[in-house]
Amino acid sequence: MEPTSAEKNCTNRTVNELLLQEVIVKAINQILTERDFFLKTLQQNIAKAVVNADTLSPDGIQARLEELQKELIKKANNKQDYDAIADEIFRLRDQKEQSELDSHHREEAMNRIKELQDFISEQKTDITEFDEALVKKLIEKISVFADHFTVEFKSGLVIDIEA
Repeated sequence: MEPTSAEKNCTNRTVNELLLQEVIVKAINQILTERDFFLKTLQQNIAKAVVNADTLSPDGIQARLEELQKELIKKANNKQDYDAIADEIFRLRDQKEQSELDSHHREEAMNRIKELQDFISEQKTDITEFDEALVKKLIEKISVFADHFTVEFKSGLVIDIEA
């Protein structure tokens, strides 16, 4: 059977599962070996997440929506044009939905950072063997390159391991 053109052009590197496990153990141990540096980096990531929080929270947007709704009713009762207010209400509803989504994502990111901080703080020695449960908890993905692997943690940390 002739290989298809896709098979002929495939340049993806095949990686043995044991090698991937070894790379993961190395990446985790690198974090543990340099724990002070990585704990400081995680703390900075938390600070950035807090600073990047929207100044207008979902509650603040809701309060403004309520004001605008009262104003809209007043204008409608006085037979005044309220199109601009209605447009602003729709815009704020969308903004509130996005703000709630952003808050949720920020909270999830903070939880992932906290999980890795706790793991680093509690782990007193390097790990010696692959632990699938730990990997599922901490690792987002592994990218395979010709000369190295990039291990991305769910907390946002990225470790390069030479091949």
